[in-house]
Amino acid sequence: MKYVLALDQGTTSSRAIVFDRSGRMVAVAQREFRQIFPQPGRVEHDPREIWASQHAVALEAIERAGGNAADFAAIGITNQRETTVLWDRASGQPVANAIVWQDRRTAPRCDQLRQQGHAARIQKKTGLVIDAYFSGTKLEWLLDHVPGARERAEAGELAFGTIDSWLVWNLTGGRVHVTDASNASRTMLFDLHKQDWDDELLKLLRIPRAVLPQVVASSGVMAESEPSLLGAALPIAGMAGDQQAATFGQACFAPGMAKNTYGTGCFMLMNTGAQPVASRNRLLTTVGWQGPPGAHRTSYCLEGSVFMAGATVQWLRDGLQIIQSAPEIESLAAQVDDTDDVYLVPAFTGLGTPDWDGYARGTLVGMTRGTGRACIARAALESIALQSADVFGAMTRDARIALTELRVDGGASRNNLLMQMQADFLGVPVVRPQVTETTALGAAYLAGLATGFWADGDEIAAQWQAERRFEPHLAEAQRVAKLARWREAVERAKGWARAG
Repeated sequence: MKYVLALDQGTTSSRAIVFDRSGRMVAVAQREFRQIFPQPGRVEHDPREIWASQHAVALEAIERAGGNAADFAAIGITNQRETTVLWDRASGQPVANAIVWQDRRTAPRCDQLRQQGHAARIQKKTGLVIDAYFSGTKLEWLLDHVPGARERAEAGELAFGTIDSWLVWNLTGGRVHVTDASNASRTMLFDLHKQDWDDELLKLLRIPRAVLPQVVASSGVMAESEPSLLGAALPIAGMAGDQQAATFGQACFAPGMAKNTYGTGCFMLMNTGAQPVASRNRLLTTVGWQGPPGAHRTSYCLEGSVFMAGATVQWLRDGLQIIQSAPEIESLAAQVDDTDDVYLVPAFTGLGTPDWDGYARGTLVGMTRGTGRACIARAALESIALQSADVFGAMTRDARIALTELRVDGGASRNNLLMQMQADFLGVPVVRPQVTETTALGAAYLAGLATGFWADGDEIAAQWQAERRFEPHLAEAQRVAKLARWREAVERAKGWARAG
């Protein structure tokens, strides 16, 4: 066995990456798929397109690695989290489009749950704040709005899953309906302490247990793929939500270690060890991973979620059309030394940590007649780093320790200007590893540990190598003033959709 295959199913594209024993990328394939926006604030995907694109890139990556599926020890899966799929168990066909994690259609329902006094109980059980971000109210919405869905779900005819469950279902020809603990912990239906679906929350959202997947460990053989799909029956042995997988791929195995992933959104996670830590600063408490085998230990994380990061750059490209490709933003933003007090608050799908405002909307403030493309591009990059600085501050207060560095990964972490901004706004070094595809690498590591491809966490930690370290250059007084001015801009974005 030479390789592990990682399936990395993201918000805008499906990727497959082949890793060897040294953690090096041997082959990669990627395909984008449609983003569906049926109404303002709603975001959907076609689950059939997701599966078709993921299957295609898996075959392509295997071919590029030498074309022999028998060379692969295992498959690891990592996925966009919270995105909600409901499908027919008999036909395997979805009964509606998937509701994407960014979708805000259930914000009024979340308001209702808060007004009814459920916030404290839900946070205590699940570690989550009540928000449309999570899968629970999305699933409730589908059961209420797809004709006959609730009755069919209660009869055991329908299956719910996040994207990991949907991929495993299709990889196994409909034989296996599972999710791992990290993904389960993002549904608002899972009790962190009991490590099981919570009957009280299921009753609150009127969700029948029959529709739910079995919860399994993140590292452990949970199924085998159908031989006809990839050329051999391969063990599916690792599974974690994308941000937990990235934390594992960054070898953040010790409590207090933290990483930030710059993808469609920005997601900062800090390992808090074997016990969940309740947040006082509106962070999320989440399962990091379970396993590897033999340990049967759950690692927990604190998490801060920023909804618009790379998606903000995508908006500059596709919406405003002021750049032709995402990498152009770095050179364009570098044409000016500062934004001249212009701030972009990219609350296009509301605000995540620490504001949790589903009614906030994107704003661009401080413009003058002299504001041009370069200034807006720089404000867009700054918005990514400033949102992450808000999360970092909340995490430092919750953890009651001074985080001394931040490990970074994801596509936008290759933007040197953005990483320097991040170090300046945090006031601590930002460290970029040699392998920035740590989400896929984490899924590979989880699968490889379960099948003996890698021996233990020490072997994995030894493979992690820094590629570049960005030291902060901004004076402390300037940093504090910048963050304060940013918060003024954020206040102007809040509640806009509610006011309209």
